[in-house]
Amino acid sequence: MKIAIYGKSIDEEDITIVCSMLDKIERVGAEVTLHQRFYNALRSKNVELKSNVQVFQTHQEIKNEVQFLFSLGGDGTFLDTISLVKDSNIPILGINTGRLGFLSTTATSEIETAIDAISKGEFQIEKRSLIELEDEDKIFGDECFALNEISVLKKDTSSMINIEVELDGIHLNTYWTDGLIISTATGSTAYSLSCGGPILMPGSGNFVLTPIAPHNLNVRPIVINDHSILKLKVEGRADRNLVALDSRSKELKNGATILVKKAKHQISIVHFTNDSFIQSLRNKLNWGLDKRNI
Repeated sequence: MKIAIYGKSIDEEDITIVCSMLDKIERVGAEVTLHQRFYNALRSKNVELKSNVQVFQTHQEIKNEVQFLFSLGGDGTFLDTISLVKDSNIPILGINTGRLGFLSTTATSEIETAIDAISKGEFQIEKRSLIELEDEDKIFGDECFALNEISVLKKDTSSMINIEVELDGIHLNTYWTDGLIISTATGSTAYSLSCGGPILMPGSGNFVLTPIAPHNLNVRPIVINDHSILKLKVEGRADRNLVALDSRSKELKNGATILVKKAKHQISIVHFTNDSFIQSLRNKLNWGLDKRNI
């Protein structure tokens, strides 16, 4: 078994955790390969690594070599791994060293238990749908997919933009707004939620269209089937607008038309028997918490 590990950086207080994790992986007889960025971060902190630790940079280097990918950080770090696994079906385990983690659900105190469970096959794989962008310029190349959302946003102007939206060939609405979020069920607890969108169960099979500060106050978020195809024409006063796939963004020509639809492939997330989306909602959003009783 070979495990790839991705992280953006390493804090001083997490060095011991990482070293313990690497030792545990070795004790269960697995190999380790570190993403170059994470390897460099560890070396910059003078962390001593075993000579047999390998390093990778791209999807091509791990797609046929790795059985699991560990994401060490928060949900933003987890989202970065989507471009590393692509359509390889490599299961991702999110280890949370950040704050609010709906994707990175394994606490640092649970790492050794999680590695034991993985080595014994005592885990489940949950499939999550992705959302895909099509545009004539192919501005994102072959990484035109996202796990949480695709967002269309204004750029270089304080004026709102017009976004004409067709749903399966039928005119849905013309949004006069700062932007529009098309979220997956997974992403419904992210950017969309902060803009007033609803929370969806991960396997619900829906997208959410959530306008950002719409001029018309009657325009509300709408939930649609994720088999639908959306066509967006984006116009504004600036020469260019912005389109974002999770945390990756590119300029979009003014007046451009894009298609948004469900991606052909999914990603695989490692879960354990004690994981629960409902429990995460209660704990992370403080549902049922009355501060008067604390």
